[in-house]
Amino acid sequence: MKAADLPLYYNMCEILEHNLDTRANKTALLCEDRSMTFGEVSRQVNQAGNALKKLDVRFGDCVAILCPDCPEWVISFFAATKIGATALGMNTLLKTEEYDYILGDSRARVLIVHDSLLDAIKPVLANHLTLLKVVVIGNTVDPEYTAFTDWIASEEETLAAAHTHRDDFCSLHYSSGTTGMPKGVLHAHKDYPLIAQLSGVDVFGITEGDRTFSVAKLFFVYGIGGNLIFPWYVGASCVLYAGSPRQVAGVLKTIETCQPTVFVGVPTVYGAILALPEFDKRYKLNSIRLCLSAGEALPAPAWQTWKDATGLEILDTIGCTETYHTFMANQPGAIRPGSSGKPIGGYDVRLVDENGNDVAAGEVGHLMVRGESSALFYLHQCEKSRHTFRGEWLFTGDQYRRDEDGYYWHAGRGDDMLKVGGLWVSPVEIENALCEHEAVSECAVVGHHDNAQLLKPKAFVCLHENREASKEVLGELLKLCAGKLDAHKRPRWIEFIDLLPRTATGKVQRYRLREL
Repeated sequence: MKAADLPLYYNMCEILEHNLDTRANKTALLCEDRSMTFGEVSRQVNQAGNALKKLDVRFGDCVAILCPDCPEWVISFFAATKIGATALGMNTLLKTEEYDYILGDSRARVLIVHDSLLDAIKPVLANHLTLLKVVVIGNTVDPEYTAFTDWIASEEETLAAAHTHRDDFCSLHYSSGTTGMPKGVLHAHKDYPLIAQLSGVDVFGITEGDRTFSVAKLFFVYGIGGNLIFPWYVGASCVLYAGSPRQVAGVLKTIETCQPTVFVGVPTVYGAILALPEFDKRYKLNSIRLCLSAGEALPAPAWQTWKDATGLEILDTIGCTETYHTFMANQPGAIRPGSSGKPIGGYDVRLVDENGNDVAAGEVGHLMVRGESSALFYLHQCEKSRHTFRGEWLFTGDQYRRDEDGYYWHAGRGDDMLKVGGLWVSPVEIENALCEHEAVSECAVVGHHDNAQLLKPKAFVCLHENREASKEVLGELLKLCAGKLDAHKRPRWIEFIDLLPRTATGKVQRYRLREL
């Protein structure tokens, strides 16, 4: 599928509305306290869209949504895009100053916020003169704001979609960088059916009979793609989970209760589930037919342990906010554990050196990708846009190597690579070796200077709850590395810590480990 296959004038709300002819009474979404059919969702989308139009929200205006995964999030998102506005799903785990930055950078006209998150953003609302209205989801009684249910209650249940061009922007996403403020990435209406067909259908084989469930939240492109756009594109249902992905008992209970067939996970959650004693005996997971992973590389030992415990294979993938979703993946029947798979249809990748020349198989290079769902720039970030968006090609910042069979292996971020004794060392290779020890829950490797001020690898290791740090475990880890790694790659120091520092999206903050 290509963008040219779509009508020139296309509104992504079609992904919802094409279900109304034959599936209006089918369950579209379900969560802990309720479910909604496609028809019910559509009617409330129209009511919210009419309410936005009454506020004079126009083409291109930004509607910000700060809310846990729930029906109101979905309704608000589709309502904004249906009237031609730009929908912004905000990360629910950010700090007040980050919300202040995003509201200013996006020039949001309306904020739809859940009452549980109002206190986090309320102190900075007065800073933004472009903000016309604050609507609150939940049980708020604050007369300063309008309750969501009251806001849409009297609105008409019919609404014509805006006459949007397929290249008009319809959503704004702020990337989860490990340093600095997040970067705004705009995506067009065409990107939604593109990623749904190229990833959801062509690679993952999602059909009308599926039910998806994601621990990655809707404000992530990985979450909204895998757990809203993919299923609705084919008329499948989705399960919304408002709880924290780190509450793995809640995640497993939701799987047991709602019986999804597709589980959209991330490595940290797979690891946390595996650390839960006898999870496969305590919870019924037999409804799942397909497991996905993204966000960071999934270690081969974790893949194998999951397969042994559940009988399910995990399809590890890679995508990014800039491409909207997956551009490389392991595929059913063609899995290479520990790798990110191969490029999927519709996307091309290259590995290049510092001068932009292609590297040979087996060599580490900078990962470049091109595809029609790629963004064009970062909002208000000219220099960073020039660095990342290079004509048709997107510079991802990831380091990879390609094996002789065409599978791609993650070697870390470009600024994470270590030069030890004049040779490049990938932290990921060391981390994968350490994770093979049964006591290791997760780990991260960074560079550390020795007494001679020479850079050497240092490993920070977290152990499973039932294991304690000891000289015995340390010795076993050192012996393991000696057997699997070349001398210059072996960690010179191993430090046991309780938790790895992470961003709000779960990525390891290596710079904080370097500061230690």
